[in-house]
Amino acid sequence: MNKPKLWTKSFISISLSNFFLFLTFYVLLVTLPIYAIQEFDSNASQAGLMTTVFLISAIISRPLAGQWLEKAGHKKVLLTALIVFSGASLLYFFPKTILGFLAIRLLHGVGFGMATTAAGAIVADLIPISRRGEGMGYFIMSTNMAMVLGPFIGLTSIQQWGPETLFIISVIVAVGALVTGLSVNVKETEETVHPVVQSAFSIKSLFETSAVPIAIVGCFLAIVYSALLSFVSVFATEIHLAEVSSLFFVVYAIVLLISRPFTGKWLDLYGPNVIVFPSIVLFAIGMLVLSQSGSAVTFLLSAGMIGLGWGTLFPTFQTIAIQDAAPRKRGLATATFLSIYDIGIALGSFVVGLAAAKMDYSSLYFFCSFYVLLGIVLYYFLHTRKHASFKEHSQREVNNLNS
Repeated sequence: MNKPKLWTKSFISISLSNFFLFLTFYVLLVTLPIYAIQEFDSNASQAGLMTTVFLISAIISRPLAGQWLEKAGHKKVLLTALIVFSGASLLYFFPKTILGFLAIRLLHGVGFGMATTAAGAIVADLIPISRRGEGMGYFIMSTNMAMVLGPFIGLTSIQQWGPETLFIISVIVAVGALVTGLSVNVKETEETVHPVVQSAFSIKSLFETSAVPIAIVGCFLAIVYSALLSFVSVFATEIHLAEVSSLFFVVYAIVLLISRPFTGKWLDLYGPNVIVFPSIVLFAIGMLVLSQSGSAVTFLLSAGMIGLGWGTLFPTFQTIAIQDAAPRKRGLATATFLSIYDIGIALGSFVVGLAAAKMDYSSLYFFCSFYVLLGIVLYYFLHTRKHASFKEHSQREVNNLNS
């Protein structure tokens, strides 16, 4: 029996569009704070607002985008968002003040939040149900590749050629997201799009409740992942491994690339519990190894373990969020999951930064390893136990009908 086709033109196009979206994000993420300090003589907290404002606008726009996906259709929302995103990228050449830059970051974040939400909803519809775990894993790998390449391209651009070249590159990459997004063929159906109905606005209408439990688990663990994104290079310098710090996420990505064909298929074959529980343990062990690193070998070994652990957890959680929602609610479920997840990323940078002021990074990552293990308990109560109860209730109803 032949498997349903996964690598269609539209799947490849939406994955490339997602890659270019996140590549633009990471190119600017590591460089705009530097630019703000050098160009506007900003202090560290003002420079940090470059990221904070962007993430806040993305978080706020995602639930709205999820609702629009239901009403207007996936392709329209995606293209509108990509036009906003590309247009905002063009504006970076013009501001002469830090406030002007923050206004552009606000607009750019709106485009990013809408576009990534639409892309997640579209890919959920494009992937065959029997290969959803595998497909989502490959799709999210495009984000991981951008995370590895973006900082390298961004830092090389601003250090070697200056900010104008940096902004030119970000425009080219953003337009790449738009061009590849245009070639995505989305079949809108009555299941995925409902006509606009005038109804009273409510906060609840902006969220898909079925996605909230697994999103909370993702948010909880994202706090530790944020600690890696923000401080692993600082930690490497602290333990005299600055020369290999740039390889951390390269090893992370290589392990992801090697493991993805297996982990995604296992999710489809055996269900999420077989994937999630070992991955949380592996994530925790990776953090423990990182905390005790004193050589390049252990430092990069931890990167591989964390890549296999957290790199498997994130696409699995997003797959669960989509699977638990009705077909027409997949866009809203994607928005709900990513919004709550991003809160964890934003909160993690702040909370971990406060903790790092009180202890060294080795101790911080040591305690993070035990924090990650608490994710097992959270996942069990918010997902495993709940689904077991639901299945038991459904089975009783079937038995009652048959008797």
